[in-house]
Amino acid sequence: MTRGASSITQHPSHILRVATYNIHKGVRGIGPRKRLEIHNIGLGIEALDADLVFLQEVRSFNNAEARRFPDTHFGWPRVPQADHLAPEGYDVAYRTNAYTADGEHGNALLSRWPLDEDIGHHDVSDHRFEQRGLLHVKIDWHGQVVHGIVAHLGLMHSSRVRQIERIAAFIANQIPHHEPVVLAGDFNDWGEKLDVPVRQMGLQRAEQGASQRTFPSRVPLFSLDRIYTRGFRCAATFVPRGNVWARMSDHLPLVAELELA
Repeated sequence: MTRGASSITQHPSHILRVATYNIHKGVRGIGPRKRLEIHNIGLGIEALDADLVFLQEVRSFNNAEARRFPDTHFGWPRVPQADHLAPEGYDVAYRTNAYTADGEHGNALLSRWPLDEDIGHHDVSDHRFEQRGLLHVKIDWHGQVVHGIVAHLGLMHSSRVRQIERIAAFIANQIPHHEPVVLAGDFNDWGEKLDVPVRQMGLQRAEQGASQRTFPSRVPLFSLDRIYTRGFRCAATFVPRGNVWARMSDHLPLVAELELA
């Protein structure tokens, strides 16, 4: 991991801009009104100008959707969604969490900075009805190793508590205590109950004044999407809003600007 940033950014070099975004598998709507949004999502991600983009509900392949949206210029991408969404020059890490009848989906990390080739995937499924996993990648940011963990937690509070315990054990056992960590994703934490156990593992929620409500995208009422860090302080956060963002997924992105503590 020796090369520098892959593309020019508009924010200061000491700032690590991080975004987390549940892309709803790149489609919206149901039945005959279902539409493909993956191309618009790609434009949106590029506009965020984030160094690291933590993505959930990403598809590597889905045969039914590929048939529904023929492979034209604006049809189903010929490459896995993570590769399609990555701005030019970005590194990509992806691992599958769940398999379905026609395909699969999982977590991805897009990075302006070099990623280590050793991509970790850790099963944190709590029961057989929900397949959940963590994606863990080491990032070389200005020569500093930063650990990125992409998470998508379960729909039941008891499951989320146990999944947080597994994340805590993973960080304690696998990540050196002096190295910075960014844990981000869709925590499905409707009742805002996970901040305390996450703080107990040594991470702080990236917050800076502005509302972090990201779900549902048309009228955001809940802060389901989170960014937690160790070794950073949060300089700013924002949630892009408007009709364009509301159409692309049922979640809005959350963006944080981080500085080394």
